[in-house]
Amino acid sequence: MLIGAHVSPAGGLWKSVERGVDLGAESIQIFNQSPRMWKPTAYGEEDFAKFHEALAASPIRAVLIHAVYLVNCASDDPEIREKSLASLTHSLRVGDAIGATGVVLHPGSAKTGHVGEAIARAGEVIAEALASSERCALHLEDTAGAGGTLGRSFEELAALIDAAGGSERLGMCLDSCHLLASGYDIRTVEGLDATLKQCDREVGLSRLHSIHLNDSLSTLGSNRDRHAPPGKGELGLAGLAVFLSEPRFDDLPVVMETGSDNNAIAAKDMALAHELRERGQKERAG
Repeated sequence: MLIGAHVSPAGGLWKSVERGVDLGAESIQIFNQSPRMWKPTAYGEEDFAKFHEALAASPIRAVLIHAVYLVNCASDDPEIREKSLASLTHSLRVGDAIGATGVVLHPGSAKTGHVGEAIARAGEVIAEALASSERCALHLEDTAGAGGTLGRSFEELAALIDAAGGSERLGMCLDSCHLLASGYDIRTVEGLDATLKQCDREVGLSRLHSIHLNDSLSTLGSNRDRHAPPGKGELGLAGLAVFLSEPRFDDLPVVMETGSDNNAIAAKDMALAHELRERGQKERAG
């Protein structure tokens, strides 16, 4: 298991590697552009070379890119659709250039429209973005289910993958906070096992390529996406220990997005995650 953190690339793409190392991360996740702006960051070959050099000298073994939250592949607004396609394609191309494990994407929102039609629209955009990039994988993230967000169930994730053409480059990123908020009780070994078996039936665990580790301020089935620092939410330390000790996650990047330093991740959060993993493994062993 490659336990890591979302970090900033401010000051240079390679700076994200330095920040990850400072935290004790084994994986990192970045935004490849400002999450509040459509304009992409114009990285060049020198940026990519410095990134590769920093990465090779570090203990970090997986890099994720998170597509910006402005992207809505399911939008029926032609302008938003085109901006979403351009942004997602750019993220995948940056992923190609830096050898990212994958780009993580919130699939989009139907808002108040028909979910099936929104899934079809999202599939078209995703397929176009994959066709306009070379090799970087795309990980569709499950959502908490507020409003018309897509990906609130394994059934919807499966439908999105099908609508996008079922490419081998399509995978999943499961978020612990989102799973709980969308109604999957993953706080016990039995509950998590049942959830993953359902995921395997409906999507296939072979498509599970990354994990987000977040506690949840919102209760089970609330459909509210509100992250909490580790141990400060409804999952709690016990639930996070279960999640971190899941054997089916052993080879995956497990990225923390919310921490104890004014919601930013601190080195002590990374250390806590490792402690909870050990605790969970001991409890599973009896």
